[in-house]
Amino acid sequence: MIEDVIYQILFRKNMKLGVFDSGLGGLTVLRSINELMPELSTIYLGDNANAPYGTKSFEEIFQHTLEGVRFLFAQGCPLVILACNTASAQALRKIQLEILPKEFPDRRILGVIRPTVEYLIESTDTKNIGVFATSATVRSEAYVNEFNNIMTGVSRQIFLCQKACPGLVETVEAGQIDNPDTEKLVEGYCRNFQGDLALLGCTHYPFLEHLFHKYLPTGTRVFTSGPIVAKKLQEYLVRHPDINDRLEKTSERTFYTTGDPVIVAASTDKFYKGNIDWKKV
Repeated sequence: MIEDVIYQILFRKNMKLGVFDSGLGGLTVLRSINELMPELSTIYLGDNANAPYGTKSFEEIFQHTLEGVRFLFAQGCPLVILACNTASAQALRKIQLEILPKEFPDRRILGVIRPTVEYLIESTDTKNIGVFATSATVRSEAYVNEFNNIMTGVSRQIFLCQKACPGLVETVEAGQIDNPDTEKLVEGYCRNFQGDLALLGCTHYPFLEHLFHKYLPTGTRVFTSGPIVAKKLQEYLVRHPDINDRLEKTSERTFYTTGDPVIVAASTDKFYKGNIDWKKV
C-alpha cells in the first residue's frame, strides 16, 4: 500500500489520458473530451507520417497502431483511446486480447466504435442507420459486428448499412474541405442513401458535415463520434475509479506527431482550437 502511494506521488505527472489517431482527425475527439472534462490532462499522438490508414492492410494498421499505443504507455498513460475508427476496427481487439495481458496488464485501451454504436442504439428511434467510413473500416465489418452483438439484447428492429468513402481523409488532411472535387465525392457517396440516421464514422468526416447535410435526404439526422466518445469515456471513468484515480487532473495538454511538426502545425487550426506545440516522436 505504501509503495503504491509513493509510486503515485513520484509518477503522477505522467498519468495522463492518451489519445491516438492516424493523423489530425482524432483532434476532433480530443476536443470533445477536453470540453466535457477540461481538468483531465491528455497526451495526443498523431501518426501523420503513416497517414492515412484507410487504404492500408490489416497488418500495417495493426503495427502502426501498436507502436502508437506502446509510445503512449511509455509516457505513463494508464488508459489510451484509439480515436481513429480504422485503428479501432482493425487493431483494437487484437491488442486487447494478445498484447495487454502479456506486456501491459495494468493498462487499458478503448476504441470509438462500440461506444458510438451503443449510443446510437440507446438514443435513437431510427430504423435504418448508415455508416460512412474508410475502406478499411468497412472491410473489417467492425461496425456491423458490434451492432449485431448489441442488438442481440434489443427488442427493436434496426438495420445498419455501410458506405466506404475513399479519398475523403486525404482531402481533409490537405485542407481541401471546400474544394469542388471534395464536394463531388461527398455527393456521390450520399447518392441513393436510404437511412434515417447517418454516422460519419471517421474522425476526419466532421469537417465535411456541411456537405453531408447538403446531399443526404432532407430530415436525415447526422451524428459524429467526438461528443459520443467523450460522454461514454466520462461514464467509463465513473465505473472504473481505479483508472480515474490514476489520471492527472491539471488540464495539461501534450501533443506528439510522427510527422514533420512544422507541416502538421500548419494544418492544425481547423481541427483544434488553441495553440499546439507539436513534439516530434
